[in-house]
Amino acid sequence: MINVLVFTNTKIYMENNLIEDGCVVIVNEKIQAIYHKNDVPADFPENATIIDGTGKSLIPGFIDGHIHGANGADVMDATESALDKIAEILPNEGTTSFLATTITQSKKLIEAAIENVANYRNKPGYAEVIGIHLEGPFIEKSKAGAQPVNHILQPDCDLFREWQELSNNQIRTITMAPEHDTNGNFIQFLHQSGVNVSAGHTSIGYSAMKEAVKHGVTQVTHICNAMSGIHHRDIGVVGAAMKISELRAELIADGIHVSNEMMQLIYDNMGSERLILITDAMRAKCLHPGNYELGGQPVIVSDDRALLEDGTLAGSILKMNDSVKNMLKLSNVTMANIIEMASVNPAKQIGMFHKKGSIEAGKDADLLLVDDTLTIYYTICKGIIARRKEEAE
Repeated sequence: MINVLVFTNTKIYMENNLIEDGCVVIVNEKIQAIYHKNDVPADFPENATIIDGTGKSLIPGFIDGHIHGANGADVMDATESALDKIAEILPNEGTTSFLATTITQSKKLIEAAIENVANYRNKPGYAEVIGIHLEGPFIEKSKAGAQPVNHILQPDCDLFREWQELSNNQIRTITMAPEHDTNGNFIQFLHQSGVNVSAGHTSIGYSAMKEAVKHGVTQVTHICNAMSGIHHRDIGVVGAAMKISELRAELIADGIHVSNEMMQLIYDNMGSERLILITDAMRAKCLHPGNYELGGQPVIVSDDRALLEDGTLAGSILKMNDSVKNMLKLSNVTMANIIEMASVNPAKQIGMFHKKGSIEAGKDADLLLVDDTLTIYYTICKGIIARRKEEAE
């Protein structure tokens, strides 16, 4: 059966074009056609679902490249039901696809999580699992943050090769500490195999970071957190992210991991073309405050944050729709900038822009119908209505 979904009378944000009043036709999982108002066909198939987008905008769905869990589930649970719980809830916040993110743990537990993602089958109307973000275990102990220190390992090409094979080549991003790859061979191996190498949980200085970029580091993990900050004698990883044009940086825009003033400073120096909005959320997202766990460690969750018992931030409970709204409050941030940070850049960074991240004919129909405040009225996951505003209220 052919399913047809049509959005009419809506503003359409394409990658290099803005249609003030147009129409998008979706057939099954793909965007079939995009029309200006004067070019819209007179008739659509009888079975077409037609949605009037008057006064609203159609934008690409958000891609969360760093999320551990939500809705009571965690990627490290290594079960189909856990991934289902995460994927089912994410369309409520506008996330239509995501990288299932692991944490530093025993080889056995990491391998179970990786294999689970490799065997997972995406469900219609759920956010799509588009790969794995391997956060650790090749990180710096002094910058472990909420990563369990006793499971940290040194870079190992053979071990990563085993994991990538186990994952069915689904590891798309790896967070690592570049200073432990002293000759750059590990980074070069990862980069040449098509993996997005992100510097995170690292104490590396600026000069060494420049060399790491030459070897193949292209990203910074959750900028300002678990890394060397800006100092007047060494601007560290944060300064490197601002200064080195080859780098993009993840940003947790909750006002907690990075203050609003620092978010503005980062944005002013990097622009939307080099920022990637993430949530770094853990299993308590979408649930009530209380006691939870992350990587086998107790986590205390309040109304706005998740903390280990020693007060260390343990991921977040941030929702992507709140992230983009927080960014929209900054100076000089427009809807087009939000789309670049939450959709375009995440897709480009992991080599999936040919399928996702923008509204173009032939791409996956991952779309959001929003108003000017980024309130979400419809979430479309590969051509299926996954969320209507009235259903989530």
